[in-house]
Amino acid sequence: MIRRRIGAAGPEVSAIGLGCMGMSFAYGGPDDAESTRTLHRALDLGMNHLDTADMYGFGANERLLAPVVRARRDEVFLATKFGNRRTADGSGAYVDSSAAWARQACDASLGRLGVDTIDLYYLHRRHPGTPIEETVTAMAELVEAGKVRLLGLSEVSPATLRTAHAVHPISAVQMEYSLFTRDVEGEMLDTCRELGVTLVAYSPVGRGLLTGAITGRDQLTEGDWRAAAPRFATESLDANLRLVAAVRAVADEIGCTPAQAALAWLLAQGPDVLPIPGTKRVRYLEENAAAAELRLTAAQQARLREAVPADAVVGARYPTSGMQTVGH
Repeated sequence: MIRRRIGAAGPEVSAIGLGCMGMSFAYGGPDDAESTRTLHRALDLGMNHLDTADMYGFGANERLLAPVVRARRDEVFLATKFGNRRTADGSGAYVDSSAAWARQACDASLGRLGVDTIDLYYLHRRHPGTPIEETVTAMAELVEAGKVRLLGLSEVSPATLRTAHAVHPISAVQMEYSLFTRDVEGEMLDTCRELGVTLVAYSPVGRGLLTGAITGRDQLTEGDWRAAAPRFATESLDANLRLVAAVRAVADEIGCTPAQAALAWLLAQGPDVLPIPGTKRVRYLEENAAAAELRLTAAQQARLREAVPADAVVGARYPTSGMQTVGH
């Protein structure tokens, strides 16, 4: 697995990481045994960048990772996040980016993960009523205490990134980025590059659409949040699947799967872009890992971009409530 640096002076990690959310949350029922095999296989392949969050299963995902991380700690670059809290009745979540919650959430994550230090600690979502200076000052204190090595932000605005970076160096910003979602191109990516901040691309295969495996809503099982996602709505899905077919046509010519083409395209956007496709199955993990070996020509990159015009994707990234939590 090729390596890429996190931040201006951080460690080198696998160019393709592993998003662990779906092992415990949002994409149907869990399979802990297969997920554990997938985690070990990722490390065997040199895919050492593991990404989780305290909200994924409200702690369940961090607990799932814990035995693997503890057993192979020296091989793992461990990222987790805070900022989403469960409501008192357990029915939902809300954003809390206060200093007090940053400290409390970090200690809770360390306990669930069974480690002394988190390699990369993100603010998952920012509450616009809390100054980012307050949050990042508290996060910097966690670095000083040895609980965290590097700091990251997720789904923030370029202005917020600049303000945060002035308080303490930000090593990574996690944003949705794929052939289907290119909002970061322009000011956000330019700001990251100016400041030496790595862009970690989540949902790099369009929440599964760019794998080509999804052909209809009937494949979205109980517990799969995509059933409520605008891009998977009946009125959106047919149009989006036509875009997937165009990606598949290019992938066939390259000699790879659509998912591999989508990942290779992201890697080609610059050495500071690190995709973290999620999966809970070994066979998909191995498919994703192989994308790191692809070297797309400029013409192939252009054809993939043209296959999915940015304004042709139908539907927002999240339902309205989710969209209200991003971009602050």
